[in-house]
Amino acid sequence: MNMTTSAHPNVLIVGASRGLGVAIAKQFLDDGAHVVATVRGISRTPLHDLQTSYAELEIETADVTSPDDVANLRARLATRRFDLLFHNAGVANGPHDTSTATSTENFIRVMVTNALSPMRVIDTLKDLVTPDGTIAIMSSGQGSITNNERGGFEVYRASKSALNQLMRSYAARNQEDGRTLLLMAPGWVKTALGGPDAKLTIEESIPNLVATVDAQRGHGGLQFLDYRGRTVAW
Repeated sequence: MNMTTSAHPNVLIVGASRGLGVAIAKQFLDDGAHVVATVRGISRTPLHDLQTSYAELEIETADVTSPDDVANLRARLATRRFDLLFHNAGVANGPHDTSTATSTENFIRVMVTNALSPMRVIDTLKDLVTPDGTIAIMSSGQGSITNNERGGFEVYRASKSALNQLMRSYAARNQEDGRTLLLMAPGWVKTALGGPDAKLTIEESIPNLVATVDAQRGHGGLQFLDYRGRTVAW
């Protein structure tokens, strides 16, 4: 086992089967953390490939849109404690799908996955996080209402804005909780979700994002930050 340099030695990542989730898991592992990370189903994923090189990686299964799955995950981890809970799972719609052109089914799919499910996850799993630990959710700069000057990804943007609003409500009703709360914007990253035209590579985004999360431990309260630690306008 490597010497731990992470401020969060024990990490639970929800939604880490590929892309940014795998990269976040790998960065924490490289920093010496013990990581429990979830995938949605039973199929082999890039996270399983990562596990062949890291003994400190455990893989759990949970569909974040299923409250029963999340409750069962909570039961399996009941005796464990984590310094960081990071919810990363999310989906996108087509970049040119307007709100009126999107089907009701697709709207519900994106909203439930990106806004409702993360809040259910943290409400269910929050007691697994140490009192001075961190709860982080992957948001997006596209969730910023202030910065939306170009449009596009309308339903995705709306889902992240809804997530941000729900997280602010969560923070308001848990003001006595000393845990640090973070909404993280990774930048536009070249992944299956971000697409080939994205401006950042995973290597340019994720090490900085993980360092930002680590730097916030113990600060308390809620912040909306980008991958370099800069405040994002709501």
